[in-house]
Amino acid sequence: MSTKDEGIQIVKELLKRLHRGESIEYLKMEFGEMLARISPFEIPLIEQKLVEEGISVGEIARLCDLHVELFREHLRVRELDGVPAGHPLDLLLKENEWIMKQAEVVRLIAALILRGDNEKSVENDFAELKNKVNDLRKIRTHYVKIQMLLFPYLERRGIIAVPRVMWAREDQVRVKLRALLEFTERVRDEIELMKEAASKALEIAQEISDVVFRENKILFPTVWTLFSDGEWAAISDAAGDLGYIVEAKDALWHTDAKPILPYEVRDGITPDQLERLPEEFKSMALSQVAQPDHYEIKSEKDLDLGTGFLDAEEVKGLFKALPIELTYANVDDRVRFFTQSIFHEGFKRARTIIGRRLEFCHPPRLEKVVRSVVDEIKSGKADFREFWTMLGGRTIRVLIIPVKGDHGKLLGTVEIVEDLTEIINNPEEIKKKIMVL
Repeated sequence: MSTKDEGIQIVKELLKRLHRGESIEYLKMEFGEMLARISPFEIPLIEQKLVEEGISVGEIARLCDLHVELFREHLRVRELDGVPAGHPLDLLLKENEWIMKQAEVVRLIAALILRGDNEKSVENDFAELKNKVNDLRKIRTHYVKIQMLLFPYLERRGIIAVPRVMWAREDQVRVKLRALLEFTERVRDEIELMKEAASKALEIAQEISDVVFRENKILFPTVWTLFSDGEWAAISDAAGDLGYIVEAKDALWHTDAKPILPYEVRDGITPDQLERLPEEFKSMALSQVAQPDHYEIKSEKDLDLGTGFLDAEEVKGLFKALPIELTYANVDDRVRFFTQSIFHEGFKRARTIIGRRLEFCHPPRLEKVVRSVVDEIKSGKADFREFWTMLGGRTIRVLIIPVKGDHGKLLGTVEIVEDLTEIINNPEEIKKKIMVL
C-alpha cells in the first residue's frame, strides 16, 4: 500500500472515531507513529482523495480541525519550543493555524464544486465558497505584521533575500485573492464560471498553505533564534496597534526589557545563533547575507516625533511639500503655526497672525461660527467638523480637528485646508487613475 493510500485509510479511520466521540488527543497518541510517516505535503492530496470519494460539506470543517490539530507538530516545529503564551510569535503561529484551516476549507469546498454535477448543489457550495474566500481577506492583517514588524530586523542584520522572496509570495497571494473575490462577484448562475472560480480557489489555497509552511518552518524559527526580548517588546507594542486575526486580549506577553526598534540593533548574527538556525534558512539565505546595516538614522539635532525623527530644515521642507495647508492654534486659541503649500495657495495668511486669537483670523460674520465650532471640538461634543467653500473658482474642503498629546490631553485645534477641485470636477478621470495596491 502506498503512503498516500495508507494516509487515506488512517484519516478515514480517525474521522469515524471522532464521530464516535473519541478525543483528538487520544487519537494522536494511538496514531502518532503512523501519522509521523505522512509528509505534510501529502495531507492536501489525502484530503482531496476523500472529497473525491464523497465527503459531505458538513464534514469539511471537522476535517480541517482534525488536520490542524493532528499535524500541529508539522506546523509548530521543535525549534519553537518554549514560546510563551501571548508572545507575538505565539499569536502569529495561532494566526497561521487559523489561516491553514480556512485555506483547507476553501480547498475542499472548491473540490466539491469541481466534481459536482447537480446544479443546485454546485450553487449552494459556490455561495459557501464565496463566504470562505471573503473570510480569507483577513490574511492581509497577518502579512502586514510579518512585513512591517519582522522583516526590518532581518534586514538590519544584513538578511535581505528572505524578506524579499517571502514578501513577493505573500503579495502574490493577496493579488490573486483580490482577483478571485472580484471574479466571484461577477458570477451569477453560470455553473462553468463557478467551476472556474473553484479552480482558482484551489490554486490560491495551495499557495496560502505553502506560505504558512515557509513561515512556520523557516521564518519563525529564524526570528525566534535571532531576536532579543527587547526586539520582541517593540514588535509586541506595534502588533497590538496593527491587530491580530485571533483572540489576543487575555494573555498578552509582557517583558521588562526596553523595546528595541530595528534602527537600534547594532549586532549581526553570532556564531551561536548561526549554529541554531534552521537548515532551510541557511541554505536559502546565508549565502546571500550582506553586511549588517549600521546606518544611523537619528542625529543629535533631530526632533523625536514619536513615529520618527526630523531636523528643523526637514520639518520646514516637509510641511511645504504637503498638498494641504494647516493652521494650528493652541489650547488658548492663539495661532502658533501655519504652513504654506507649494502645490496650491489656500487662504491668505502671513506671519503677523502668529499669536493672534483664532476667531479674529476670520471675517466678523464668521466669528461666532468659528467660536462655536472650536468650543464643540475642545469640549469633545464633536470629533471634527467639516466645511466646504469656494475660493477663486476652486472647491475647498476645510476640516477642524482637535490636537491631542500622548495621553489624550487637549493641546489645541488644527484647521486643514484641502483643494479638491480636480476630484469634484473630474471624478471619472480620477477613477481611471486608481491603482489597487
